[in-house]
Amino acid sequence: MIFSIIGFFSGIISGMGIGGGTILIPALIFFTSLTQQQAQSVNLFTFIPIAIVAVITHKKNKNIEKGLWLPLTLTGIIGAFIGANLAIKLPSDFLRKVFGVFLFIMAIYQFFYRDEKKPHK
Repeated sequence: MIFSIIGFFSGIISGMGIGGGTILIPALIFFTSLTQQQAQSVNLFTFIPIAIVAVITHKKNKNIEKGLWLPLTLTGIIGAFIGANLAIKLPSDFLRKVFGVFLFIMAIYQFFYRDEKKPHK
């Protein structure tokens, strides 16, 4: 039951474009005996179908900037290859700490960020 709840909220967060891994990875570390690398791998695997649903929904609502997605996708693929190889080589404890610091920085940024340049639709 706990994994269904985690998956549900992870899916909601992913669909919003925030990143379900912010919920899924810590939950997998906390509720299972997975290593950081394994939890991140599960997150990436579950991301695929969730991302497909989110893309279809956002495409229907015309929220996709066509000039941005191709270069971001291509360079993201290169970065994912490098990052995955790096993550495999790093110790799990170190990777967990890096991930925690990243989440903390992103939380602080989201809390204090104001987009005063663009009006909301």
